[in-house]
Amino acid sequence: MKTAAKRQYPVYDPVHLIGTVMHRDDDGMFTVECDGHQWHTRLAASCLLMPQLGDQVLISGPETARVYLIAVVEQADPRQAQLETMGDVVLRSRTGSVSVESAKDVRLAGERSVTVDTASLALQAKEASFVTEKMKYLGGEVTATVGSTRVVGKVYEAVMDRLSFLSRVTFRAAEEVEHVRAGSLDYRADKSARLHASYTMVTGENLVKVDAKQIHMG
Repeated sequence: MKTAAKRQYPVYDPVHLIGTVMHRDDDGMFTVECDGHQWHTRLAASCLLMPQLGDQVLISGPETARVYLIAVVEQADPRQAQLETMGDVVLRSRTGSVSVESAKDVRLAGERSVTVDTASLALQAKEASFVTEKMKYLGGEVTATVGSTRVVGKVYEAVMDRLSFLSRVTFRAAEEVEHVRAGSLDYRADKSARLHASYTMVTGENLVKVDAKQIHMG
């Protein structure tokens, strides 16, 4: 009867130490000092919290040639924390919600773009400010309820099939020229109507009609 040969396992000298971050190279290598000895390690992919100088970190590996910085044990400055990865990041909850909360400020910055894609968007703020060089809005309907509206600009253009404007008091002033072109023009005032200018001309191609109980000329 043959006996199975014993399997040969490699002999390891594992490393599992806590040390202090002394330096970070441009290529991503970290210098960690543990009990007077300096280790040159790479950051493990699972360690999302970026170590800073002075942090207490945990380094581990199967042998001295393969040692990784796997965790930040204690921060030198706990007021600041930085999560960093090399590639794309997806934060997903398959059955629940995702919340981002901050006691002070929340900032979103995208070098190329920031996209929000959702069925419903709600924004609530005491004060909002938008600064952009160009803005394009495409939608089916806009409903706005505001106390006061002020628009200051150089050019205002509106193209639409129908325009309805209702107000209690309307004031409009044009410093130079105002042009109105319409197929039919109808002005009506329940009390009084006044047209005054240094030179006033009323012309009609076929008919000009003035009708009233009293007509005063001159």
